[in-house]
Amino acid sequence: MAVTVECEIVSAEEEIFNGKVEFVSVTGSLGDLGIMPGHTPLLTELKPGPIELRKEGGEQDIFYVSGGFIEIQPFKITVLADTALHAQDLDEAAAMEAQKHAQHAISDKSGEFQYSRAATQLAEAAAQLRTLQQIKKKLGK
Repeated sequence: MAVTVECEIVSAEEEIFNGKVEFVSVTGSLGDLGIMPGHTPLLTELKPGPIELRKEGGEQDIFYVSGGFIEIQPFKITVLADTALHAQDLDEAAAMEAQKHAQHAISDKSGEFQYSRAATQLAEAAAQLRTLQQIKKKLGK
């Protein structure tokens, strides 16, 4: 039997996942993190992107978070996400449209506030598309 750690992913609206995992992969503010049971305690900001879980028994699952924080303890991992969804619930066409709209807004440069907001939207759309690509890769499509 593999060693596991309790993992919980929650958004402001609901609990997205709660269960035992063997491994978690996330993108933190300083880069990618691979987390296994017994990891050193850590609290860090999450960038928009995928969270990949290897659940007890080896089954893999992917979620998308728009940002937030992850708290890592040796026997518990908690993700507090601004927005979180199961990656299969992402809409690729909507993400591509959001990316196109944000790129247009950035090239327009009508104001610093709009530019900053568009840059954030572009980063989120790119992260959603990256998450969808991971799912396609996992499924062999």
